[in-house]
Amino acid sequence: MRIKKLLATAALAAMTFSLVACGGSNDKSADTSSSDKGTITITGSTSVEPIVNAMKTEYEALHPDVKIQYTGNGSSAGIQDTIKGVNNIGASSRELTDEEKAENLKETVFAYDGIAVAVNPANDVKNITLEQLQKIYSGEITNWKELGGKDAEIYVVSREESSGTRSAFEELIKLEETDGLTSSAAVSEGNGPVQLAVAKNENAIGYVSFAYIDDTVKQLTVEGVEGTVENVKNSTYPLSRPFLFVVKDGADNKTADEFLKFAVSEDGQKCVTDNNGITVAEEEAAQSK
Repeated sequence: MRIKKLLATAALAAMTFSLVACGGSNDKSADTSSSDKGTITITGSTSVEPIVNAMKTEYEALHPDVKIQYTGNGSSAGIQDTIKGVNNIGASSRELTDEEKAENLKETVFAYDGIAVAVNPANDVKNITLEQLQKIYSGEITNWKELGGKDAEIYVVSREESSGTRSAFEELIKLEETDGLTSSAAVSEGNGPVQLAVAKNENAIGYVSFAYIDDTVKQLTVEGVEGTVENVKNSTYPLSRPFLFVVKDGADNKTADEFLKFAVSEDGQKCVTDNNGITVAEEEAAQSK
């Protein structure tokens, strides 16, 4: 009787272990027998949070001896943490700058994402161009009537300077060709606060990762193209960027290296698709067409 109870308990434990996050597949590509132990500290982009948290849940289920700590403090901060040795892995939602690449960093692109332009649902404007975005965020356009909307001052919402979303957005709208971000812009730290600011103000405009668009805000088309995963894949949506992990090249950190392998594995990439991201394979396929 004692043996039967032990067998039953073991069977139940095996079933529980197989029910991991991201809808784990039956054919696991990750090595569940890994003996790696320790804590992986990840800091950086808030845009990657839904995907990284899903990967964290999945990976910890597959590797019970490993714990992952993620802090969203902005892409630039996460990259600097990696350079200084404060974290094991930095998370960025933009390309590395030449200065950052010179710091002996190794990058792993694990997903691609679109940047959505969000306005309040009460706003009548439906489409916007890159040039109009540039003029709004530089302070040249200040009233919605200049864009076919009502006579109301535009409440501009941007991100903190360390934000990868901000860096990518400003590069894509070529804000560097102007005097820079208007001094009247409200600065919010994180995608969630931007979304909330737009939802609360019918004259607001902001930009967030695709994953943060819901029925509290309205997404504008950009250059007449709808912001969808499919349109990022086929390269027609103008506001898109990579998600990447960075580590110190040559650093002896087997536990972190194993997580990076997981991030681009079948199971890791399922966490990407389950959270409205675009997988590396999908983007490569789109680029090859």
